[in-house]
Amino acid sequence: MENQNLKLDDGSRIGVIGGGPAGSFFSIFVLDMARRMGIDLHLDIYEPRDYTSPGPKGCNMCGGIISETLVQNLATEGINLPPSVVQRGIDSYVMHMDVGSVRIDTPLQEKRIGAVHRGPGPRDVKEIKWASFDGHLQSLAIGRGANIVKERVSEIGRVDGKFQIKSRSGSPETYDLLAVATGINTGAMRLFENLDLPFEPPSTTKTFICEFFLGLDQIEQILGSSMHVFLLDLPRLEFAAIIPKGDYASVCMLGDEIDKELIESFMGSNEVKDRFPPQWNLKVFNCQCSPRIAMTSARQPFDDRIVFIGDIGVTRLYKDGIGAAYRVAKAAATTVIFQGLSGEDFKEHYWPTCRNIEIDNSIGKIIFMVTELIQKSKIARRAVLRMTAAEQKEDGPQMRMSTVLWDTFTGSAPYREIFLRTLHPVFLLRLFGNLARSLFG
Repeated sequence: MENQNLKLDDGSRIGVIGGGPAGSFFSIFVLDMARRMGIDLHLDIYEPRDYTSPGPKGCNMCGGIISETLVQNLATEGINLPPSVVQRGIDSYVMHMDVGSVRIDTPLQEKRIGAVHRGPGPRDVKEIKWASFDGHLQSLAIGRGANIVKERVSEIGRVDGKFQIKSRSGSPETYDLLAVATGINTGAMRLFENLDLPFEPPSTTKTFICEFFLGLDQIEQILGSSMHVFLLDLPRLEFAAIIPKGDYASVCMLGDEIDKELIESFMGSNEVKDRFPPQWNLKVFNCQCSPRIAMTSARQPFDDRIVFIGDIGVTRLYKDGIGAAYRVAKAAATTVIFQGLSGEDFKEHYWPTCRNIEIDNSIGKIIFMVTELIQKSKIARRAVLRMTAAEQKEDGPQMRMSTVLWDTFTGSAPYREIFLRTLHPVFLLRLFGNLARSLFG
């Protein structure tokens, strides 16, 4: 790391690789903060995706769930999401198991969630009815003064300590700061192999997402305004859900290297088939992808004049990736505007935010280990079902299992908070009571 004091000043140039949520959030925050500080910056976002094109060209391969808490936090930042971006408000979950199903209504209004398309929709969309979530954020960044370079970066080098970017058809551009928000589903990591950085990317696993066109009427009849989640005894499947989005139902599967065999087992289960019209062909998808998600954090996602944000740096385990992108992007922007660009600045002021998410993820792994045990035990599944169903007839603080499940499914609360709730004596007493009833009844 350089020993000099690295700061942004008038005329400084920032390059952002990746125009998804992390890259756009960072650009919005850094330009807003610079304006308030009276600093005139030049900022380029390198993003080859076209968020006005349905299908792969405008897709960012994500389930597209955002929490009401995030929506409110964004509003306080002046980032408002229009109705055209949020296809459907989700006010309940329906949890499906082989022992039965139960509807879990939102415990609090501020804990609702929304469904969005990261692009304008699946590849066979005939009429674009919704705006892209990622495209909306990008337009806000442009409104703050960001310049969009609609090309893929082909080379990254160093000149006098600064980073130089070359796109496929452009000339090299040198930047005082490089923010990397490529995500983990690109080949961008090879660009950093010869730069002698301490950074190491996170470990990943393969997931599966597909879309079925049902139409608004069938979506309303079959799925309603509920997200349907499944706790099934299928090896390697950690979490699966069906999410209503406009005319489409999105199926998301998370776990350990989701493959064709596991997809067929899940789609072939009665619990899933019952969520679709009779004789619906669950082997024909309108759109599908198998993105990778991060299972760990990156090693040292920063150095002098460079910071890695979003999935390529650190994100939440399985849930609320967009919320995590918001948090780390704001922490990175705050660091570069008010502290500096050196590795030591990032270590002291940016890394603590990443570290908090990393520690919380370690607790999340314990929660998902317990969830896996429940999935494998019919007695435990019955106990969870009985306890949750009984709570839905109550109100307020007595809905202990319901709030634990809601926050686990949505990512609306830190895993640490969820875990501590499961240790409450009343929660444990009720759970053991329902386990006994399920065992002997």
